[in-house]
Amino acid sequence: MHYLCSTFGSSGDVFPMLGLALELRRRGHTITFATNPHFALLAAKHDLPFEPLGTEEQYLACVDNPDLWHPRRAFPHLFQTLQPVLKQQYDLHARHRGDGAVGVTSCLGFGALTAQDKWDVPVLTLHLQPAVIWSDRAPPLLPGLVGPRWLRRLQFRLAERLIVDRIVCPFLNGWRQELSLPPVRKITRWWNSRRGVVCLFPDWFCPVQDDWPAPARQADFPLWNDQSDAGLPEDVQAFLDQGDPPLVFTPGTANRHARAFFQAALEACQTLQRRGVFLTVFDEQLPARMPSSIAHFRYVPLDLLLPRSCGFVHHGGVGSTSQALAAGVLQVLMPLAHDQFDNAERIKRLGVGDGIAADRFTGPRLVVMLQRLFQSDTLPAACRLAAERLQKRDGLSQAATAIEQMVSPADAAAAN
Repeated sequence: MHYLCSTFGSSGDVFPMLGLALELRRRGHTITFATNPHFALLAAKHDLPFEPLGTEEQYLACVDNPDLWHPRRAFPHLFQTLQPVLKQQYDLHARHRGDGAVGVTSCLGFGALTAQDKWDVPVLTLHLQPAVIWSDRAPPLLPGLVGPRWLRRLQFRLAERLIVDRIVCPFLNGWRQELSLPPVRKITRWWNSRRGVVCLFPDWFCPVQDDWPAPARQADFPLWNDQSDAGLPEDVQAFLDQGDPPLVFTPGTANRHARAFFQAALEACQTLQRRGVFLTVFDEQLPARMPSSIAHFRYVPLDLLLPRSCGFVHHGGVGSTSQALAAGVLQVLMPLAHDQFDNAERIKRLGVGDGIAADRFTGPRLVVMLQRLFQSDTLPAACRLAAERLQKRDGLSQAATAIEQMVSPADAAAAN
């Protein structure tokens, strides 16, 4: 089988898709990997045939804009960035419609889904987080939705019609008209492929709901990291060996607007007399002066670093969240946008951490929360349980099996 694995976003979005592509290739399938050329070298390192979606300049322009991390402005900004790229994704699937290829894409893979509607090429949707799948029975926690369940249902329907559809449908339906396709609405339902959905999170994090789109299959977290096979870099190993396990901080790999986050992190480490590791590729947002007890690294595989830490403070992306669960360490989330509020709520329910709203994220508040979590009688057992549940680290294998079972070679051939 030939799989077209395409996605958009930062490392947290690209790593799981790349890990899945590698697992499918290991099983003997042909792979084409497509995403922004910001990740072209990563694909080349793993000898994956690569198709660029967009340009490096578009990626940098996207992350340069602070709207990417605003709870209400993030989605409009993301979709504006995606508009010139979606037709490239469509063209990729259209070119391969005669060779039995199967698309695997994210919830923003509107180009792939449009190709499915036009040419009936099989496409599966890969969901990394439960927040993007609405359920009336168990609504996810989304920005702006408050109150009891019935009120959040009403708020979501209004938001979908008056915000999401108004952002997406004018462009998408104008394009679909050019392709002689009917218009679509209720975008957050349409982005679930009719061929099937694969959810890369376990049932104890969020079970499949009976009002989710069918067919839906579930797998464990993907837990794929770049450079894990190489072990910890020497400078990281040396720092870890010099003292007590540190607190680890990251605002997200694509976040270059986190100066206040790192300042609060520095204050918390100093007050608590804890060592710290700051992770970011954007050096300019670090405090000008940091003691020797704080180390900065541009990238360290979290599956190697977090087991050596005493806690993880991060933005709440599902990739970072799942890595902390697998490592069995406490976590504090500072949700900014996207799925992060829902992830923070789930972490709190599991008893392995808590969250602080971005507009309340200060050094003193972080100190109070960390002290409470360090002193918790129940948190260590909850963290151990999460780590035990993820000990097999076979989420990508489960996902690959689900994909193989959802679209057979005969299905793909019949569609072409």
